[in-house]
Amino acid sequence: MKLDQIRAAEAKLLLPTYDRNPILFVAGEGVHIKDENGTKYLDLLSGIGVNALGYSHPAIEEAIARQSRALIHTSNLYYHEGQAELALRLTERTGLDRVFFSNTGTEAWEGAMKMARAHAGLLRSEGKQIGTKFLALEQSFHGRTYGSISTTYKAKYREPFGPVVPGVEFVRFNDVADLRAKFSTEVCAILVESIQGEGGVRPLTQEFFAEARALASSTGALLIVDEIQSGMGRTGKWCAYQHYGIQPDITTLAKPLAGGIPIGAVLCTEEVSRAFHAGMHGTTFGGGPLACAVAIAVIDTIEKEGLLANAAEVGDYFQQQLRGLAQRHEAIVDVRGKGLMVAAELDSADLAKLTVAEMLKRHILINCTSDTVLRFLPPYILERAHVDTAIAALDEIFTEHPAAHAAASPAGEQTHV
Repeated sequence: MKLDQIRAAEAKLLLPTYDRNPILFVAGEGVHIKDENGTKYLDLLSGIGVNALGYSHPAIEEAIARQSRALIHTSNLYYHEGQAELALRLTERTGLDRVFFSNTGTEAWEGAMKMARAHAGLLRSEGKQIGTKFLALEQSFHGRTYGSISTTYKAKYREPFGPVVPGVEFVRFNDVADLRAKFSTEVCAILVESIQGEGGVRPLTQEFFAEARALASSTGALLIVDEIQSGMGRTGKWCAYQHYGIQPDITTLAKPLAGGIPIGAVLCTEEVSRAFHAGMHGTTFGGGPLACAVAIAVIDTIEKEGLLANAAEVGDYFQQQLRGLAQRHEAIVDVRGKGLMVAAELDSADLAKLTVAEMLKRHILINCTSDTVLRFLPPYILERAHVDTAIAALDEIFTEHPAAHAAASPAGEQTHV
């Protein structure tokens, strides 16, 4: 009854921006979340990559309680104890020099874009030939604000709000020749995700990433890496770019940074920071005492509990089990990812949608991205037994629906991939 009341109230009062599942969640513990009836769900999505430590982790609860009794908000006109301490942890783990704290990932991306344009302007004032153009990648996703959607590839995110920010050109994903052809001194920054998230959990190739770094360095342009979904330990390293041995000029972090409390961060080199001075950028809530205290607790807990190693080990096991499943079910056409950022691509959008729904019936939360890709972004505390539960459920679904991936032809006949 409570769910029905909430749904009716939302239908009357909220903008219709979400196609919600008819479930009311009320509590959680570990890797499970509980609905109003007490039913437990295995969460392999973790709030779309946010709940790094799962639910009700004592380190987060204690940090919230302690900081809320002391100071929740002041403003960035004054100092508090958390920002420098958190910034030190982040710079030490990312190899970058300076930090700006925001509230969300899309705000962090806006800040990164502003840094790139400001830095290019500084270089021009010093006699350097460099333009204002951004090169982004096809299938990219960087957020919902204007700069972010302008560098996000899919038209459905941009076109309803046009005209978007000008000066963005898209490069074919992992196409080195296309990158070289489109790069010039007009470019102020190359924008990439180490592993595309919404784009289908697609990792950059070593060759493409290295070429992006070399091209940017050749002119003074910046390499900006979006680690909002892949960063903060999800892949088994603090940032996914560390798997490649490539260092960006700017990176952005958010989703799991404070384990569920909103916070984002832009990190940059000392060189990039030269372009900023007091008054050029700001935020009311970003980097507040509560968010910083929780983020510090999350980082310390990830290290104390060995969760980088766990993400790598359990993530490898997850991919191995999915590949084994692919040998039994031809509907799975690819398995990819890194650490606990994992995808199984299916041969049909209909089957992908059905699979998400069938997993929900079995009380397991996943989602589908890029129409055909099952995406798994579980908490870092995931164990092999949880993976086994998910694999058994997927095996059952694909067995029960062997023809679900059959696609109807225009004439109504059934064709098989």
